[in-house]
Amino acid sequence: MEIDELYQTIILDHSKRPRNFGELPPPATKGEGYNPSCGDEVVVFISQSPQGTIEQVRFTGQACAICTASTSLMTTQVKGKTVAEALGLKRTFIDFLTQDAIPATGLGNLQALAGVKKFPQRLKCATLGWHALEGALKTNVG
Repeated sequence: MEIDELYQTIILDHSKRPRNFGELPPPATKGEGYNPSCGDEVVVFISQSPQGTIEQVRFTGQACAICTASTSLMTTQVKGKTVAEALGLKRTFIDFLTQDAIPATGLGNLQALAGVKKFPQRLKCATLGWHALEGALKTNVG
C-alpha cells in the first residue's frame, strides 16, 4: 500500500467513525471553533486531572471530512498530555502544515493530513479543532 493510500484510509476512517465524539459535562471546559467560509463548527470539551493532564477530551460539531478527521486524530493524540504538551503539539502540527521541510516528529497519525499542504484553502479545516482545543485549555474553571 502506498503511503498516500494509507493516509487516505486514516482520514476516511476518522471522518466516518470519529473517535471521542460527544460532549463532556461540566466541570469540563469547552472551546469552540467556527469557519464562516465553509460552515464548519467544532466544540472541544476537556477535563483535566488535578495534576494538569488531559484526562478526557471529546468533541461535537458539523464539519467536513478533513476537519472531522483532524479533530478526531487530535483527541487521540492529546489525551494524557499536559496543557503545555498539547499546546506544543498544536504548534508542531500547524508548523508541519504551513512550513516547508518541517519534520513530522511526534505527530503519529496526524501525518496523514500532510496532503493539506497542497491545498492551502483547507488549512482552516485541518486546524479548526486545534484552535477549539486551545480555547478549551485556556478556559478557567470556576
